[in-house]
Amino acid sequence: MAAGAGVACLAGPVAAHPHVFADGHVVLDVNAKHELVAVTNIWKFDAPFSALAVTGLDTNRDGKLQPAELKPLAETSMDSLKDYHFFTWATDGGVDSQFSRPRNYTYRMVGGRLILDFTMPLKAPLRLDKNLKVEVFDPEYFVAYSFPDRGAVEIKGGAADCAAVYTPPKPLDAEMMAKLAAIPAEQHDLPSALADAAVGLAHIFTVDCP
Repeated sequence: MAAGAGVACLAGPVAAHPHVFADGHVVLDVNAKHELVAVTNIWKFDAPFSALAVTGLDTNRDGKLQPAELKPLAETSMDSLKDYHFFTWATDGGVDSQFSRPRNYTYRMVGGRLILDFTMPLKAPLRLDKNLKVEVFDPEYFVAYSFPDRGAVEIKGGAADCAAVYTPPKPLDAEMMAKLAAIPAEQHDLPSALADAAVGLAHIFTVDCP
């Protein structure tokens, strides 16, 4: 289960879709040619999920989670998320681009909440223009992402004259929320009609260059 954070140990009763909640932040890594070369995701998971995910990881029982203790969880997350495209898509003119395996992936615990940070290099750089679009969402709505209206995305690298723009998804109506809530906890895949609605929950990031 737990496709969102890639935690294979998540089991037992959980609420209906969505099961996991995460606050997100996106960093667009740009080179000197004004090309997107990587996307960095920073996801801060909800406290209940975080507590469950780290159960048994404090191996030295000192009450603190060290980087070495969280490393296996990060490895598991990357292995699990690859089957879901890491919930991240980069398209240029509607054409999907491929990512290489993530690098610099780490977990840390802050204020009782797990934060996953990982960078996905693009196999081929993408020119920064109006056709470039990065999307973050879970097509199965197992994980619900939230991004702030301001500060959701930033650009790092060689594009000081460009600005990143965040477009939030339209909220689900009450009827759709009720249908999602009625899905049994053990059912991960959404029915086709609801899957179409989940695609509309994509958080979209574009770049505006002069």
